Amino acid sequence: MYVKNIKQYKCDLRLQIRGTRKAIPYDAKAFMDSEIKRRFFQTDEYRDAEIIFTYVSKPNEIDTLSIIREMLKSARRVAVPKCIPEICKMDFYEINSLNQLKSGCYGVLEPDPKACRKVPGRPASCVCLVPGLSFDTHGYRLGYGKGYYDRFLSDFGGSTIGLCYCSCMREELPRGHFDRPVNIIITEKYVKRINCSL
Repeated sequence: MYVKNIKQYKCDLRLQIRGTRKAIPYDAKAFMDSEIKRRFFQTDEYRDAEIIFTYVSKPNEIDTLSIIREMLKSARRVAVPKCIPEICKMDFYEINSLNQLKSGCYGVLEPDPKACRKVPGRPASCVCLVPGLSFDTHGYRLGYGKGYYDRFLSDFGGSTIGLCYCSCMREELPRGHFDRPVNIIITEKYVKRINCSL
Protein backbone atom coordinates (compact mmCIF):
# COMPACT_ATOMS: atom_id res chain seq x y z
CA MET A 1 0.00 0.00 0.00
CA TYR A 2 1.56 3.31 -1.09
CA VAL A 3 0.81 6.43 0.98
CA LYS A 4 2.59 9.72 0.31
CA ASN A 5 2.58 10.92 3.93
CA ILE A 6 2.46 7.71 5.96
CA LYS A 7 2.86 9.44 9.33
CA GLN A 8 -0.14 11.71 8.76
CA TYR A 9 -2.16 8.87 7.28
CA LYS A 10 -1.58 6.71 10.36
CA CYS A 11 -2.43 9.63 12.65
CA ASP A 12 -5.73 10.22 10.83
CA LEU A 13 -6.50 6.50 10.82
CA ARG A 14 -5.87 6.23 14.57
CA LEU A 15 -8.35 9.04 15.21
CA GLN A 16 -10.90 7.41 12.92
CA ILE A 17 -10.65 3.98 14.53
CA ARG A 18 -10.66 5.37 18.06
CA GLY A 19 -13.93 7.04 17.10
CA THR A 20 -15.28 3.75 15.75
CA ARG A 21 -14.43 1.93 19.00
CA LYS A 22 -15.83 4.72 21.15
CA ALA A 23 -19.15 4.54 19.28
CA ILE A 24 -19.70 0.85 20.11
CA PRO A 25 -22.52 0.58 22.70
CA TYR A 26 -21.54 -0.97 26.04
CA ASP A 27 -23.76 -4.07 25.64
CA ALA A 28 -22.51 -4.69 22.10
CA LYS A 29 -18.89 -4.34 23.22
CA ALA A 30 -19.43 -6.81 26.07
CA PHE A 31 -20.94 -9.33 23.65
CA MET A 32 -18.17 -8.94 21.08
CA ASP A 33 -15.48 -9.21 23.76
CA SER A 34 -17.10 -12.42 24.97
CA GLU A 35 -17.14 -13.89 21.44
CA ILE A 36 -13.48 -12.97 20.87
CA LYS A 37 -12.53 -14.58 24.18
CA ARG A 38 -14.47 -17.74 23.33
CA ARG A 39 -12.80 -18.04 19.93
CA PHE A 40 -9.34 -17.49 21.44
CA PHE A 41 -9.83 -20.24 24.01
CA GLN A 42 -10.81 -22.64 21.21
CA THR A 43 -7.53 -22.23 19.30
CA ASP A 44 -4.90 -24.96 19.30
CA GLU A 45 -2.29 -22.27 19.95
CA TYR A 46 -3.88 -21.41 23.29
CA ARG A 47 -4.41 -25.05 24.23
CA ASP A 48 -0.78 -26.00 23.48
CA ALA A 49 0.99 -22.91 24.87
CA GLU A 50 3.34 -23.28 27.80
CA ILE A 51 2.82 -19.60 28.63
CA ILE A 52 0.59 -16.84 27.26
CA PHE A 53 1.95 -13.30 26.85
CA THR A 54 -0.84 -10.73 26.83
CA TYR A 55 -1.38 -7.01 27.08
CA VAL A 56 -3.62 -5.65 29.85
CA SER A 57 -6.54 -3.85 28.26
CA LYS A 58 -7.78 -0.35 28.93
CA PRO A 59 -11.58 0.23 28.99
CA ASN A 60 -11.78 1.18 25.29
CA GLU A 61 -9.88 -1.92 24.14
CA ILE A 62 -10.98 -5.52 23.68
CA ASP A 63 -11.26 -6.86 27.22
CA THR A 64 -8.20 -8.93 28.05
CA LEU A 65 -8.70 -8.61 31.81
CA SER A 66 -11.51 -11.15 31.52
CA ILE A 67 -9.23 -13.40 29.45
CA ILE A 68 -6.44 -13.09 32.03
CA ARG A 69 -8.81 -13.77 34.91
CA GLU A 70 -10.10 -16.95 33.26
CA MET A 71 -6.60 -18.16 32.35
CA LEU A 72 -5.39 -17.70 35.92
CA LYS A 73 -8.44 -19.55 37.21
CA SER A 74 -7.51 -22.43 34.88
CA ALA A 75 -3.95 -22.42 36.28
CA ARG A 76 -2.44 -21.30 32.97
CA ARG A 77 0.86 -19.40 32.97
CA VAL A 78 0.29 -15.75 32.11
CA ALA A 79 2.81 -12.97 31.49
CA VAL A 80 2.06 -9.25 31.06
CA PRO A 81 4.30 -6.36 29.99
CA LYS A 82 6.01 -3.63 31.94
CA CYS A 83 7.11 -0.70 29.78
CA ILE A 84 10.53 0.90 29.98
CA PRO A 85 9.67 4.35 28.52
CA GLU A 86 13.26 5.59 28.37
CA ILE A 87 14.05 3.10 25.61
CA CYS A 88 10.51 2.24 24.42
CA LYS A 89 10.97 -1.44 25.27
CA MET A 90 9.16 -3.77 27.63
CA ASP A 91 9.78 -6.77 29.84
CA PHE A 92 7.18 -9.44 30.56
CA TYR A 93 6.47 -10.66 34.10
CA GLU A 94 4.58 -13.79 35.03
CA ILE A 95 1.61 -13.08 37.29
CA ASN A 96 -0.51 -15.33 39.51
CA SER A 97 -3.15 -12.75 40.38
CA LEU A 98 -4.58 -9.48 39.09
CA ASN A 99 -3.62 -8.09 42.48
CA GLN A 100 -0.01 -8.10 41.25
CA LEU A 101 -0.86 -5.31 38.79
CA LYS A 102 -0.60 -1.60 39.48
CA SER A 103 -1.00 1.56 37.42
CA GLY A 104 1.99 2.16 35.17
CA CYS A 105 2.91 3.91 31.92
CA TYR A 106 0.14 5.56 29.92
CA GLY A 107 -2.43 4.62 32.58
CA VAL A 108 -2.08 0.91 31.81
CA LEU A 109 -2.01 -1.72 34.55
CA GLU A 110 1.46 -3.25 34.75
CA PRO A 111 3.06 -6.01 36.81
CA ASP A 112 4.68 -5.02 40.09
CA PRO A 113 8.30 -6.25 39.76
CA LYS A 114 8.43 -6.71 43.54
CA ALA A 115 5.50 -9.11 43.46
CA CYS A 116 6.22 -11.25 40.40
CA ARG A 117 9.00 -12.78 38.33
CA LYS A 118 10.38 -11.54 35.01
CA VAL A 119 10.11 -14.13 32.25
CA PRO A 120 13.65 -15.01 31.10
CA GLY A 121 14.02 -15.44 27.35
CA ARG A 122 11.22 -17.04 25.34
CA PRO A 123 9.75 -20.43 26.30
CA ALA A 124 9.62 -23.03 23.53
CA SER A 125 5.83 -22.95 23.25
CA CYS A 126 4.25 -19.55 23.75
CA VAL A 127 1.53 -17.27 22.42
CA CYS A 128 1.37 -13.49 22.42
CA LEU A 129 -1.86 -11.52 22.26
CA VAL A 130 -0.92 -8.39 20.34
CA PRO A 131 -2.76 -5.09 20.82
CA GLY A 132 -3.70 -2.89 17.89
CA LEU A 133 -6.17 -0.23 16.88
CA SER A 134 -6.64 -2.06 13.59
CA PHE A 135 -5.39 -5.10 11.67
CA ASP A 136 -5.57 -5.79 7.97
CA THR A 137 -6.36 -8.98 6.10
CA HIS A 138 -2.64 -9.73 5.75
CA GLY A 139 -2.05 -9.65 9.52
CA TYR A 140 -0.37 -6.25 9.71
CA ARG A 141 -1.39 -3.91 12.51
CA LEU A 142 -1.88 -0.26 13.24
CA GLY A 143 -0.43 0.23 16.71
CA TYR A 144 -0.47 3.21 19.04
CA GLY A 145 2.68 4.75 17.63
CA LYS A 146 5.23 4.03 20.37
CA GLY A 147 6.82 0.93 18.84
CA TYR A 148 6.89 -1.23 22.00
CA TYR A 149 5.39 -4.31 20.36
CA ASP A 150 7.27 -3.85 17.10
CA ARG A 151 10.52 -4.17 19.06
CA PHE A 152 9.28 -7.05 21.19
CA LEU A 153 7.93 -9.07 18.27
CA SER A 154 11.08 -8.65 16.19
CA ASP A 155 12.64 -11.64 18.00
CA PHE A 156 9.55 -13.35 19.39
CA GLY A 157 9.51 -17.00 18.33
CA GLY A 158 6.00 -18.00 19.37
CA SER A 159 2.58 -17.61 17.78
CA THR A 160 1.14 -14.09 17.58
CA ILE A 161 -2.57 -13.34 17.74
CA GLY A 162 -4.21 -10.01 17.02
CA LEU A 163 -7.60 -9.26 18.60
CA CYS A 164 -9.77 -6.86 16.61
CA TYR A 165 -13.39 -5.84 16.16
CA CYS A 166 -14.71 -6.45 12.64
CA SER A 167 -15.58 -2.75 12.34
CA CYS A 168 -11.90 -1.88 12.91
CA MET A 169 -10.49 -4.33 10.35
CA ARG A 170 -9.08 -2.90 7.11
CA GLU A 171 -8.31 -4.53 3.78
CA GLU A 172 -4.78 -3.15 3.78
CA LEU A 173 -2.74 -0.98 6.14
CA PRO A 174 0.51 0.85 5.38
CA ARG A 175 3.52 -1.09 6.58
CA GLY A 176 7.19 -0.47 7.14
CA HIS A 177 10.22 -2.65 6.39
CA PHE A 178 10.42 -3.93 9.98
CA ASP A 179 6.69 -4.60 10.46
CA ARG A 180 5.76 -8.23 11.01
CA PRO A 181 2.26 -9.68 10.53
CA VAL A 182 0.54 -11.63 13.28
CA ASN A 183 -0.13 -15.33 12.66
CA ILE A 184 -3.82 -15.19 13.57
CA ILE A 185 -6.52 -12.53 13.77
CA ILE A 186 -9.54 -13.10 15.98
CA THR A 187 -12.66 -10.96 15.70
CA GLU A 188 -16.13 -11.42 17.15
CA LYS A 189 -17.14 -13.21 13.93
CA TYR A 190 -14.19 -15.27 12.77
CA VAL A 191 -10.67 -16.61 13.25
CA LYS A 192 -8.35 -15.83 10.33
CA ARG A 193 -5.02 -17.60 9.94
CA ILE A 194 -2.37 -15.70 8.03
CA ASN A 195 0.09 -17.29 5.62
CA CYS A 196 3.10 -15.32 6.86
CA SER A 197 5.44 -16.94 4.33
CA LEU A 198 3.90 -14.94 1.49
